Amino acid sequence: MDASNDVKVAIVTGAGKGIGRAIALELSRVGYYVAVNFRTSREAAEETIKLIEKNGGQGEAQAFDVTDAGETKAALDDLFSRYKTIDVLVNNAGITKDGLFMMMPKDNWHQVVDTTLTGFYNVTKPVLRKMARRKHGSVVSISSIAGLIGNRGQANYSAAKAGLIGASRALAAEVAQMGIRVNVVAPGLIDTDMIKEVPLDGLKGMIPMGRVGQPEEVAKVVRFLCSDDASYITGQVISVNGGMK
Repeated sequence: MDASNDVKVAIVTGAGKGIGRAIALELSRVGYYVAVNFRTSREAAEETIKLIEKNGGQGEAQAFDVTDAGETKAALDDLFSRYKTIDVLVNNAGITKDGLFMMMPKDNWHQVVDTTLTGFYNVTKPVLRKMARRKHGSVVSISSIAGLIGNRGQANYSAAKAGLIGASRALAAEVAQMGIRVNVVAPGLIDTDMIKEVPLDGLKGMIPMGRVGQPEEVAKVVRFLCSDDASYITGQVISVNGGMK
């Protein structure tokens, strides 16, 4: 796509599958050109692009590790050189390395926290500078119910997702007068690969709605927060969890 076109551009990190893929598809349906970030699986990212194109949208797969500042900068600089503006950033990249805290290897702590929080820093900072030039933009970060209530065996993941909420709320206050909105979506149990080993029969009783959510149900909330319909919403955390407390 020609850089001279004043196209709406969205970046979605970790968009090869699951919630990230659903968000990329949802944004493409409302006219965004979507940069689909991935770290390891080009095949999955290219499948996301195929689905976007099948629905009449456009996008591209972008390989970079959000924890690597140099790699991230190079990929974003390439994108910035070709498009006038970045309208939407969705920080979705995240991993789990579960285990009891007293037994948790240091690497498992850092890998999880770095992907979510260092990744947030590495991607969001340069994108904000791009958005600030046009005084317009929306940043949505994907947290988790684990960041709100904590999960046994997920001290690293809960810390990372809670930190994402704190960082987003602070950032929202900093950039509100620049025309940039910053919000968080906190999913509960969503039907993705991340919960494929979870014994859902017992957990469904903890969900008032009695079922797990679908990635598309998260994606629609993200799409709303990125739209002009959410023009007076910033610094908020919206839970998508079937009523869990």
